[in-house]
Amino acid sequence: MSATTRARQAPDSSRTVSRAARLIGDRRLPVLVTAALFLAMYVAGLSRYQNYGFAEPQVFLNLFIDNGYLLVAAAGATFVILSGGIDLSVGSVIGFTTMFTAWMVERQGLPVLVVIPLALAVGAFGGFLMGYVIHNFEIQPFIVTLAGLFLFRGLCLVISKESIAIGDASVSSMAQTQVSLGGAFLSIGAVVALVVLALAFYVLHYTRFGRRVYAIGGNEQSAMLMGLPQGGTKIAVYTVSGFCSALAGLLFTLYIQSGDPLHATGMELDAIAAVVIGGTLLTGGSGYVVGTLFGVLVLGLIKSIIQFEGTLSSWWTKIATGVLLCAFILVQRAMTARGKP
Repeated sequence: MSATTRARQAPDSSRTVSRAARLIGDRRLPVLVTAALFLAMYVAGLSRYQNYGFAEPQVFLNLFIDNGYLLVAAAGATFVILSGGIDLSVGSVIGFTTMFTAWMVERQGLPVLVVIPLALAVGAFGGFLMGYVIHNFEIQPFIVTLAGLFLFRGLCLVISKESIAIGDASVSSMAQTQVSLGGAFLSIGAVVALVVLALAFYVLHYTRFGRRVYAIGGNEQSAMLMGLPQGGTKIAVYTVSGFCSALAGLLFTLYIQSGDPLHATGMELDAIAAVVIGGTLLTGGSGYVVGTLFGVLVLGLIKSIIQFEGTLSSWWTKIATGVLLCAFILVQRAMTARGKP
């Protein structure tokens, strides 16, 4: 090989390495990977279960119907994780909301339209208190929200140690409401979840508050030097998470039509997993709420494939989730390592 040929190949290989490095450092990479994973899984499902109705539009829409409450909870968790925090109280707030709603409607006889704003207010206030303690007492979010987890789960048992079935006609009517989409449909819970997702996307990407969330999660010291209101922003993201958790609890109540002190146990981990699989960095400052949508859809699709397979235990959902989490954490590690000098 001549010296001239080697000289030509060296810049080409250098450019290839440079393009690969830029791709690894691109913040959109995890979202694109998650979207590609979802598409590959869906195509595989179409191929394997084509004789079992997997290609029906309703099967796809069922991903939103069956996971609408998780999408709302994960959207709220996205705000917290983007800010560099964590919220472990999500599942307990969802469980408490189901108990609170069932108790107020069935035992106290209040109309569901009165109970809904009360439940949302309780969830938002709980998030506000946790955010206030985290900021003003400088306690790690893990500890404060863990306390919130035990508090709200304990309140479930204070209300009742037994499950409370909801037989109210208005609740049943809301649960059975369908939005027709040609030959398929969406439930009212799925529609609410998509509206929440759209609002979260707008707030994070087109408002001053959203830019503050990214700035604080990216570099808290720099955000402080820039004069950004750290305290107010931190408290606000936990308030948003508490509100979304309560709303997810209401959607879960419509989905299951009962309250139980054990409802949504561990769902905070599902929400965090969906956010991480969707490409949001656990260290904060990088991620997209659209990625959270794909994270939820991937988890929902895993459940659907296991159901269509018929021979696999539901525990395979947890195994698959764990494998995906490890894979995406490695992707995050590669991205953060690339960003270091």
